[in-house]
Amino acid sequence: LLQWATLRIERGAKEKNHPLYKPYVNGIIAKEPTSLEEEIKEIRRSGSGKALDTPEFELSDIFYFCRKGIETIMDDEVTKRFSAEELESWNLLSRTNYNFQYISLRLTILWGLGVLIRYCFLLPLRIALAFTGISLLVTGTTVVGYLPNGRCKEFLSKHVHLMCYRICVRALTAIITYHDRENRPRNGGICVANHTSPIDVIILASDGYYAMVGQIHGGLMGVIQRAMVKACPHVWFERSEVKDRHLVARRLTEHVQDKSKLPILIFPEG
Repeated sequence: LLQWATLRIERGAKEKNHPLYKPYVNGIIAKEPTSLEEEIKEIRRSGSGKALDTPEFELSDIFYFCRKGIETIMDDEVTKRFSAEELESWNLLSRTNYNFQYISLRLTILWGLGVLIRYCFLLPLRIALAFTGISLLVTGTTVVGYLPNGRCKEFLSKHVHLMCYRICVRALTAIITYHDRENRPRNGGICVANHTSPIDVIILASDGYYAMVGQIHGGLMGVIQRAMVKACPHVWFERSEVKDRHLVARRLTEHVQDKSKLPILIFPEG
């Protein structure tokens, strides 16, 4: 069905002489290949009454360099990695074809059905799974926290964490493939991972059991943190407090010296 819709969009774009896909833009900010002299002339034309070819310096000339500097900061190599790619095959989402316009009544009806399925069925299902996973995590870790320390508590804590993280991963409809599992962190060690989004913990911890280091939060996140720390020795601290930072460094040093403790998961950005 989606293949038929893709072919129909391609045929409709060809009949109406429209570009099928958005022209490739190397980065988040669209830039036109213009020279420094041309851009400064354009700035002077819009904000000054002086002759455009005068060699004298004007204060408005610095706007060119300020804009280029800000563009470079915003359009860095890391940020580009997270821009949505335009796909060749249509899957009822507009981002898979930015130039999609009205082509036929059948395609429009199909897109409308896709909106109903996504937002009236799939979205509530995802929210229900996320709510179930978070509720079980808070309830399960709180109950396990009342048990005496020992193998039984460690076993239950591990499986409660894994179960709840995997339910939350299903809420994201994520399909994750783990490679080289023999290299998973061992007890008494530290695992360092890049922090690219708020769901990194869920993705990483659905395959392993970690003690975590992180900033103390309030609200719902604070409730989850307080419940989790009852069942597992997570390290929560206040980043703005110098004493807390020194305490965390000392606890990490003590942690790696005890091979019976869980591997600690650290995000350098935090």
